[in-house]
Amino acid sequence: MIGRKLGEVALFILALALAACGPAPQAATPAPVGGAIQSLGVAEGGVSIVAWAGYVERGETDKRYDWVTQFEHDSGCKVTVKTAATSDEMVALMNEGGFDLVTASGDASLRLVAANRVQEVNTALIPSWKLVDPRLQDAPWFTVGGRHYGVPYQWGSNVLMYNTTTFPTPPDSWNVVFEELNLPDGKSNKGRVQAYDGPIYIADAALYLKAHTPDLGIKDPYALTRDQFNAALDLLRAQRKLVGRYWHDAIIQTNDFKNEGVVASSSWPFQVNLLKGGGAPVESVIPKEGATGWADTTMLAVNAPHPNCAYMWLEHSLNPKLQGDLAAWFGSVPVVPAACKGNDLLGVAGCKTNGMENFDKISFWRTPTSDCGDGTKGCVPYYEWVTSYIAVIGGR
Repeated sequence: MIGRKLGEVALFILALALAACGPAPQAATPAPVGGAIQSLGVAEGGVSIVAWAGYVERGETDKRYDWVTQFEHDSGCKVTVKTAATSDEMVALMNEGGFDLVTASGDASLRLVAANRVQEVNTALIPSWKLVDPRLQDAPWFTVGGRHYGVPYQWGSNVLMYNTTTFPTPPDSWNVVFEELNLPDGKSNKGRVQAYDGPIYIADAALYLKAHTPDLGIKDPYALTRDQFNAALDLLRAQRKLVGRYWHDAIIQTNDFKNEGVVASSSWPFQVNLLKGGGAPVESVIPKEGATGWADTTMLAVNAPHPNCAYMWLEHSLNPKLQGDLAAWFGSVPVVPAACKGNDLLGVAGCKTNGMENFDKISFWRTPTSDCGDGTKGCVPYYEWVTSYIAVIGGR
C-alpha cells in the first residue's frame, strides 16, 4: 500500500514538473513601461481564481466564513475557484491560461513573472493598497524593478502538526519526521509520519541540517551549494523509509490524521484548524530549528479574461473583515494589520497566535536559482530540485 501511494505521488509530481518546470530563469522580465492597466471599465460578470485550499470561501463548509457572496452581490462578478495543491500545479494551471488570478506563493510568483504569465498591477487602482503591511508592499517575491506583480494576500509558517495523544508534551524538533525513533507512546515513527510532496520541501530538510550539521555551512535553505543540496537529499532519502504518504491534498491529510494512524507531519495551520474544529486531538508547533513559510500574492494573469472583475477582487481581498476572517479560518496572518483588531472570528489575540511576531524568523518560500544570493553562482537551481525530489520519492 505504501509503495502504491509513493508511486502515485511520484507520477503526480512528474506531471507537474513536465508542465511547470524547465530551468528556473535567473531574472524576471518586467512588463513594458505602461503595461499595467491604467483605468477600469465595466464588470465582465465573472472572475476565475486559482487558489490554495481554504483561501476563497463562500460559507459552504462553515457559514461564518464567507467572503464571496457579498462580493458577488456588490460587484456583479461571479467567482469561480480552481483549488491547487502545490505551487507547481499553480504554475501549470496559469500556463494553460483561462484564469484571471492566482494566489501564488513565493516559490511560484517570480517564475510566473519571468514567464510573462502575469502582468504588472496598477496599485493606484486599488484604494486599499495603503492598508498593506509596509514589510510586504515591496517584497522581493512579487516586486521586480520597482513594479508590483500582484497584491499581498496572507502569510504564515509551515508547522509541525502532531497528535496530542501520542505526544502529551509538544515535540520541540523536526527530528520526529526526519529520523527514525520511538515516539513518547513507545512505538516507532516509521509509517506514522508524512512529508510534503512539493520539491520546495527540500528547503525544510536544509533548514533542519542548518541547525544539526553546522559544518555544512548552510545559510539560506533556498540557496544550496552542491554539497549542501546532496546532504539534504540524503536526509530526505532516509526520511522516505519513514513516510507513509507524501501529502499534497490538505483534506486527505486531515483524513490520514483521523483514520490512518498518522501522528506527525509538516502541515499548514489550515489542516490544524479543520481537525481541531472537528474535535481531533491535534496541535501544532514551530520547532526549535525554525520553519519555512509562505507569503502569498494574488497575481493577475497577463491575458486575464475578466480584468475589471479581477481588479475588483484585488481591492476586495484587502478588506480588513475579509483579511481577519481568512486569517481565523486558515490560521494565517493578515497582510492588513488593521484586520487584527475587532474581528470576532479572529479574536483579540488571533494574529499573535497565528505568528504575527514571527515574521523575521520564517524562511519564506522562494524559487531557488543558481545565484547564491551573495554575488556568487553555483547554487542548485529549481529544476534540479524538481527532478531530484521525484527521484527521492521514487526510491532513488
